[in-house]
Amino acid sequence: MGPLLLGVLGCSLVLSVQAMYSSSDYVVELTPSNFNREVIQSDSLWLVEFYAPWCGHCQSLAPEWKKAATALKGIVKVGAVDADQHKSLGGQYGVRGFPTIKIFGANKNKPEEYQGGRSSQAIVDGAMNSLFSLVKDRLSGKSGGSGYSKQQGGGGGGAGDGNKRDVVELTDDNFDKTVLDSDEVWMVEFFAPWCGHCKNLEPEWTAAATAVKGQTKGRVRLGAVDATVHQVISSRYGIRGFPTIKIFRKGEEPEDYQGGRTRGDIIEKAMDLFSDNAPAPELVEILNEDLLKMTCEDSQLCIIAVLPHILDTGAAGRNGYLDVMKKMAEKYKKKQWGWLWTEAGAQMDLEASLGIGGFGYPAMAAINSRKMKFALLRGSFSETGIHEFLRELSVGRGSTATLGGGIMPKIHSVEPWDGKDGELPVEDDYDLSDVDLDDDFGKDEL
Repeated sequence: MGPLLLGVLGCSLVLSVQAMYSSSDYVVELTPSNFNREVIQSDSLWLVEFYAPWCGHCQSLAPEWKKAATALKGIVKVGAVDADQHKSLGGQYGVRGFPTIKIFGANKNKPEEYQGGRSSQAIVDGAMNSLFSLVKDRLSGKSGGSGYSKQQGGGGGGAGDGNKRDVVELTDDNFDKTVLDSDEVWMVEFFAPWCGHCKNLEPEWTAAATAVKGQTKGRVRLGAVDATVHQVISSRYGIRGFPTIKIFRKGEEPEDYQGGRTRGDIIEKAMDLFSDNAPAPELVEILNEDLLKMTCEDSQLCIIAVLPHILDTGAAGRNGYLDVMKKMAEKYKKKQWGWLWTEAGAQMDLEASLGIGGFGYPAMAAINSRKMKFALLRGSFSETGIHEFLRELSVGRGSTATLGGGIMPKIHSVEPWDGKDGELPVEDDYDLSDVDLDDDFGKDEL
């Protein structure tokens, strides 16, 4: 373990967040705060890369993306979104891997996926083909520009890429049952039909409602109250100006929303609310290879504990270790890491690849399966020790090593723990009553 670890000291398991593009490039850094203004409301053709700083393919693409942006200056807009930092923006456009490139053309609410090569020449060629198609459509009279229509009716409806039905219409009659008695978190807009700011917010609210409903599986909902009609509920919450947005959690006082009014801003806040109220990730026993892959491949990090054999701790001791892990999973749930455990000796290939080597239990490792890097807990297996270990990783510090062989180790299929104390194996009894033994057997050995 020692030489392997020393060879990579100082290498960071989790890269600190650093922008891959600077103001000196012709790549526009896009965020939830400026995306609507820069891209959606623009008449220009946009090529947008959704990337993650830790992604190797993104790092390889960066110089080609910059070259393409320079070549397309004044012709096609080129932007980039750190979708690891701005998950809501990536989620809004269905980004599942990195890098993902989208072309925002005639209808900005329905971008096309770029499927071409990753060289600067291929990117420029793809951009020019899309630009030619856009101009051709405009000449033929097809709708161009942003394709971003604003409804002129009352609030609570929607336009753009949202579904009007995803904004729940709230009234004096249904508010308490729908919102206050609900286990979901609610963001509620109080509007007036004559309010210009409300009309501007409407398509953003609708698009956000659709995205949030899908991304949170309905755990965070968006609603709207016509405060000029439903004055009982509006008076209860002291609504004086429009639009007013409030956040409702079951059993708590409502909170005023003070964030931005773009769909990106609203989605980002909703995802924060979802994370705050989401259950902690499940603590999974490593029973087979599929469980490990499913947990680690969907997470930037997976935290794996190797606990002492059940005969060494009993059920009470093991549950104590698992309780510590559950508390840490709750504490770090916003990271959306995977959490797993196994018993000492059950996954020897995994232990070998981590350099644990059959001793020092309980042990813990954090694995980045994309980079095939890991770091070991050096402190105590306690809330304090694990918190310090994970905090260092979160900010990009800590010593790491490469997984043995540079690949995920073989995982053996095992039976799940039954939750009970361990039992020593019972040796078979042999009935020797019918066996004839020579009286002289063994005499020569005496």
